[in-house]
Amino acid sequence: MSPLDPEAPPTGEQVHIPGPSILPALTAVGITLTLIGITTWIPLTAFGLALTVVCVLLWIRDTRREVDELPLDEH
Repeated sequence: MSPLDPEAPPTGEQVHIPGPSILPALTAVGITLTLIGITTWIPLTAFGLALTVVCVLLWIRDTRREVDELPLDEH
């Protein structure tokens, strides 16, 4: 390449992979407890539902934080 040739554009996009998190597993546990509690014991349903809601809200918060940290051209 000569110095007069334009610089080649980057190949493809940079892939963003989120970091490890326990929140998906805890959300699954909460959903499972909610479903089991519906058929067995109502307090278990309430606990499972509360766990699910808290985990989903934390998961959304963490995802929004990660998206906000991405470079502007990635949005």
